[in-house]
Amino acid sequence: MSAKKKLIVANWKMNLNIHEASVFVHQLAQTIAVHRDVEVVLAPTLLALQSISLQVDRRQFKLAAQNFYWRDFGAFTGEVSAAQLRGLVDYVLVGHSERRHVFHEHAKDIRSKVQAALRSDLKPILCIGETAHERSLGETNGVIHDQLLAGLANVTSEEFHNVVIAYEPVWAIGTGNNATPKDVEKAIQTIRRQIEHLYGKTAAENVRVLYGGSVKSDSAATYLATTGVDGLLVGGASLNQHEFTTIVEAAHHARENN
Repeated sequence: MSAKKKLIVANWKMNLNIHEASVFVHQLAQTIAVHRDVEVVLAPTLLALQSISLQVDRRQFKLAAQNFYWRDFGAFTGEVSAAQLRGLVDYVLVGHSERRHVFHEHAKDIRSKVQAALRSDLKPILCIGETAHERSLGETNGVIHDQLLAGLANVTSEEFHNVVIAYEPVWAIGTGNNATPKDVEKAIQTIRRQIEHLYGKTAAENVRVLYGGSVKSDSAATYLATTGVDGLLVGGASLNQHEFTTIVEAAHHARENN
């Protein structure tokens, strides 16, 4: 596992218009160094994806889509498919807690999106995690089991190497109630056990598992040093040039020290 690149994903959510996004990418390009041991992925709004795809140096930044529809084409007004994103992005977010809990995406939607991403040679970042209520009932392991099983239901062993898992406890997102490294380590152990059960030991060791949930520059190094963490899914802090640059550097130093 130590040979894996650290993966740092910036989820800008519904922030920055096309011009603002372009300016911000230019600023990030000035301060974020290219490290062979760190992969940096930007997930801007859909409107900004095409222009940013022409602007970025792909050695410095990869791109991700925050959302898409699982059908490849057809009469689905207002939607964008994974097939249409091919060539623009390398990654797509699937099952983010906001998609699950704000937009009420069901397990079957998430499963279909994972399949659609793989069909179009995109790498799905499957987001899983429990709510505060589920945690209070001691259901963390059960939620992880169910969300993994549902999201990966039709993924073959040959396809699985393109999947990334992001553990993002809903109770820690934007609440200031941060998960402890011990919380994260235990959850990721559960994730890898489940992957081993589904795909075998090698797949469980090699799959990249990210942590997401109120990650900031002052906590990034601690999470990156946590056993089993291969990178971070960063929300609000990714909209701050200094914060995000510091997080990327923390990932580089974490790999140096492994």
